[in-house]
Amino acid sequence: MDVRDNFTDFTLASNYIMQLAIDEYQADRNWTRLIDRYWNLVEDLLGDPRAKHLPFMDNPLPTLGMVLTYLAWVLIIGPTYMRDRKPMQLTNTLFYYNLGQVLLSAYMFYEHLMAGWARGYSLTCQPVDYSDDHLSRRMFNLCYIYYLSKLSEFADTVFFVLRKKKSQISYLHLYHHSLTPIEAWILTKFLAGGNTTLPNIINNFVHTLMYLYYMLSSMGPRYQKYLFWKQFLTEIQIAQFIICIGHAINALFTDCAYPKFITFLLLCNASIFFVLFMNFYLENYRKKATVKAVQEAASITASGQHQQTVSTETPKKQQ
Repeated sequence: MDVRDNFTDFTLASNYIMQLAIDEYQADRNWTRLIDRYWNLVEDLLGDPRAKHLPFMDNPLPTLGMVLTYLAWVLIIGPTYMRDRKPMQLTNTLFYYNLGQVLLSAYMFYEHLMAGWARGYSLTCQPVDYSDDHLSRRMFNLCYIYYLSKLSEFADTVFFVLRKKKSQISYLHLYHHSLTPIEAWILTKFLAGGNTTLPNIINNFVHTLMYLYYMLSSMGPRYQKYLFWKQFLTEIQIAQFIICIGHAINALFTDCAYPKFITFLLLCNASIFFVLFMNFYLENYRKKATVKAVQEAASITASGQHQQTVSTETPKKQQ
């Protein structure tokens, strides 16, 4: 049996691999060998052979190690190092970093179009193409670049720590930057193309705008007048997850030759991000708008009372 031929039936594939792993354990009862054997089965039967020899792609441990190192640095090591130091300015560093991310995100958005989404990819159901033709290889290479770009985005939080912008390091921020490299690794290792790349192309578009905003904000006070669209940017991010949720639901309830288990995970992930971003939106824009409206109403009321007092007192002063 070749599980790759039945990869769209993820339950069948996983049950087959699990049974082989159980048989291996019962034969030898060695946990270390069981884990090694289990991973080899997953990689040999489900892994994309094009990813095997790329840096960090052999197994998930390097990526998991980088994520854990990132969390340790931004939560413990970095704040401890900066505790008795002044915030760093990093003006030039931030400008060039954000400029680089704008160009990289725009490039990946273009490549997603040229490798598939402008070349016949279906919005309703697009299976993964494991062949080695030109467009399939182009999409695979793009998925690997996308994975590396998620590692580079660790710098976002590093800069927050060095600048002592603790309020920017929210649960949403840490969840996003910790999870996306792992997702991108799975994408490149097993699913380099197809439905999985729709969230990526939308993400590239959003990140092009987001890092452009960050770049402008790093250029000093005279550019603040160009930053009026921050709320609009958050609304685009929320729309991104609504599209991803709808796309995943459609793939789940139609006869799409794409693994249902992976689609379900994509749906869960998009739903979690939607809830987190909506919470962020309500806290940062709706509540502030309400407070501002109340303050303006209070100011108008106070102004009206002051004018009424002045008009009442004026005749007395004239007498």
